[in-house]
Formats: sequence, C-alpha cells, structure tokens
Amino acid sequence: MTKTVTAKEVKQALSDDGEIALIDVREHGQYGNGHPFFAVPVAYSVFETRLVEVVPRRDCPLVLFDDDNGIADLAAARADALGYTDVAIMSGGAAAWADAGYELFEGVNLPSKTFGEILEIERHTPRKTPEEVAELQRNETNHIIVDGRPFAEYNRFNIPGGICCPNGELALRVREIVPDPETTIIVNCAGRTRSILGAQTLIDHGVPNPVYALENGTQGWFLAGYKNELGATRSYPQGPTATEKRAELSAKSRDRAEKTGVAFLDRNAVEEWLSDDGRTTYVFDVRTAEEFAADGVAGSRHAPGGQLVQATDQWVGVKGARMVLLDDDMIRAPMVANWLYQLGHEAAVLEGGIAAARGLDLPQREGAGVTPVPPVSAAELTEMRDAGRVQLLDLRPSMTYRAGHIDSATWSIRPKLDDVALKPDVPVVLVANDPDVAALAAQRLGELGITGVRQLGGDADAWAAAGLVAVASPDTPSDDACIDFLFHTHQRNDGDAEAARQYIAWEIGLVDRLDEQERANFRLAAA
Repeated sequence: MTKTVTAKEVKQALSDDGEIALIDVREHGQYGNGHPFFAVPVAYSVFETRLVEVVPRRDCPLVLFDDDNGIADLAAARADALGYTDVAIMSGGAAAWADAGYELFEGVNLPSKTFGEILEIERHTPRKTPEEVAELQRNETNHIIVDGRPFAEYNRFNIPGGICCPNGELALRVREIVPDPETTIIVNCAGRTRSILGAQTLIDHGVPNPVYALENGTQGWFLAGYKNELGATRSYPQGPTATEKRAELSAKSRDRAEKTGVAFLDRNAVEEWLSDDGRTTYVFDVRTAEEFAADGVAGSRHAPGGQLVQATDQWVGVKGARMVLLDDDMIRAPMVANWLYQLGHEAAVLEGGIAAARGLDLPQREGAGVTPVPPVSAAELTEMRDAGRVQLLDLRPSMTYRAGHIDSATWSIRPKLDDVALKPDVPVVLVANDPDVAALAAQRLGELGITGVRQLGGDADAWAAAGLVAVASPDTPSDDACIDFLFHTHQRNDGDAEAARQYIAWEIGLVDRLDEQERANFRLAAA
C-alpha cells in the first residue's frame, strides 16, 4: 500500500534542501481552480506520459494528491508500474492543504507569474500605459512594439504594428530589429509577466534604447478601448546573427548571468551532475524549435527560453533539481539561466553549448510504456453502429466535444471512466486527438474489465464521408463535468472586459497572498 503524508509534512519538505515532486493528478480545470503554490500539474488522463518527462529520476520523492477521491491511488499504482520507488499520497487531497491553513492558488504557472510581479516591484521596471503607447503611434514617434510571446499567440492577436520576438530570443535579436539606439522599445504580451520580463531582459542586457513594458499587455490595450490586430505575421529576422556581434552580445549575457549567480560549467562538471544518482538534472536546449529540430543533441529536451521561464512547471516537475541550459551562441542560455536562478532554481550554462553537449553521455529518456490502441476505420465504425454493436467514447477536450461530436458518442475522460455504464460484451471505440490519451484510457478500461478497445482513425471529413453525423451540444457536458477546462477568466482574450479585469487583478494580487516560505523561494539579483 502506498504511504501517506500530511499536508504539514509536505509543506515542511518543500523547505528542505532535498528534492521533491509535488504532483497534482487532477485535471487541468481542477488544478487551475486551486492548488498549492509549488504543485506541478500531471493530470491522470495523461499521467504516465507526462510524469516520465517532468520527473525523469525514478527514485525522486514523489507526492501525489487529488480531491480525496481515489484518483491519486490510481496514479500511484501507475507510478509504481513505471518503476518509481518513493511514492506518497497527500492525505485529504487539496482540501486538506487549505484545512491546514495553507493557500490554494487559482490559475496556472504561479511561480513564474508571481515572480514577474515581484520583479516589477523590486526593480521598478519602466512601463507605459496603453494611452501613452497610442499617443506614440498617433504622433509617429520613433518607437517599436515587440511582442514577447511565441508566434502562435502573437498571430492570434497583437498590438497593431507589433513584431513578434519571443522573450528567449530578445537578447540575440533585438538589435537587428531595432538598430537605432534612439528608438523607444515597448515590450508586450497578453497580460503582464512576459511584458515585464521582456523589458527587464533588454534593460539588464544593456540595450541603450529607452525600454518599457506595456502595462497589462493586450488585455490592457483592449480595456483602454483600442483594437488588437488579428493574424499578423511580422517576425524577427530568421538568419544568423553577425559573428562580430555575437561575441559582444555573449559577453553581455555572461556578465549578467554571473552577477546573478549562474554557474558556467565545463563538460566534466556537467558529467558529474549527470552521474549523481541522488539528484535530478535536466538538460534543456533553449533555442527555437527549428534550430532544435535541425541539430538538437539526443537526450536533451527542447524548451524555448522565454516559455521555460514563463511556464517552468511544464518542463520541470522536481523542486530542488538542477538545470543545464544549451544554445549555440552563449547569448540566450545565460539570459534564460539568469531568470531561472532568480526564480529559485539551480540553473547553469554549459560552456561551449551545443558543440560541447555532443560529447556528453546524456541519458535517453525512458518511455512510459504505453500500448497503442488498435485502429478502426470510419467505415467499420459505421457498420458497427448500424448493427447496434458499438459503444462510442469521445475523449477529446470537453469544449471540442461541445462544439461538435459524432452523434451517439458519450464524452468522458480517464478519471471519469468508472462513471460510464459500459457493457463488457459490446465493443468500445475511442475518439481521441492524442493516441497516448486513448492508450491510457484503454489501460484504465482494461482494469474495469473492458477489453478489445479500439481507436477511431481518420479526421472529421473522413467521418462525415462515412456517414457519421456530427452534432453540437453547447451545454453537454455540464460546466461541472468539464474538469479538463479552466473557466477561471478564460474569456479575457475574447472580448470579455470583466474577465480581463479579473485576470489582471488576480495577477497583481499574487504577491500579497504569498507566505514566508513561498516568498523566500525567489532570489532577485541586483540591478
């Protein structure tokens, strides 16, 4: 039987020097409605595949919690099957954390977003209001708006005239985008964090330009009565930076990182970290996805620098772990490590970057051992349905199901499969966007006595061509049933002014909700 620990014991462990992975196995919506500050989301619906990514060391102390409804026990069994040897369940679930007097935080990426607020307070990051930026635009003042988000986010909506340059690329690229040192630079995101971090990155990297964060990002722009641009495609130059510039920029990045406290390790030192069986060491390539695809080092993980800082818990599940960052220019990795160190992580940079990493004995990530679900075609499913010999389960996101699903399909998700009244003698076909989601659901169905499960192949067009009619159900599943969807201010970027105001107030208010332990995790560097 898996051991249990109390919320108080977990709280103490989070302050100890050792590693701990505090894992919330609830679904995304449940996690976002309230979780401990240092909890990392690993939803049971994707548990095995995500756990091996964010907690790679199998003997790392692992604490799982749920809503005290048995899902953590199911997850613990799966962790045990994967070879994790130090697994505990926090008794009483999330409610017990609150009952012990500790805060449950709404939203996602809490440490990163809270750090952005602390950074602005402590470093007095310059900012301009939407009205002030609009005035610059009206007067055609020498300025440029740089959007620090990934291209997909920028392309959806952006400040008119802005150019996409994700925060992790700023130190390398901004001088190509803005060659005139007199040009005023405005950095924006959709809210606050990446605006602040992007502006402070440029300031700390020593750009001579006046630099400001756009107060409250595109949401503040919208609330001030201005329209966002849709579908823009402007981006930073994609070619290599001039060699003579790289040496200068690398020196600036190194200086900033060393003043912060970041270590620069040679290959031997990194090998020692990797060979330490008692510690977790992540190796992250912080370049662009295209660069990583072209020559990424086997065994390293791709984590674009800006997003690694913005959403560290998407890649790092172990508090107290080590991180080694790689690039091929010694410009981006030091600046990213600079922020990760201030966020409280033990982050270092490999001297020589990608070239040096090729000589490392990087461990290859162990898989989750997921067994693929045998496929069934749309035509076969039509025959099965016409014969009345099929049970159709739709595992896609609940909002996708609401928008349109095959008639007669029932929506479900792995932690809710126990609630679906399935007949063991009638074939089950799963509809899923992700084959791993289907495979993990099939694993659970097997535990419930349902075998011979198959997954529907093809896309919506193929389904329609086979006579599988799609229907919408705007209110089914109910909001309460949509445990995979975070309703917390979700319409803030869709024209809902009240949701935008609530989100901004939530983010600004994070700092005041921290206790002494949570606040002490951050270590801001001097200007």
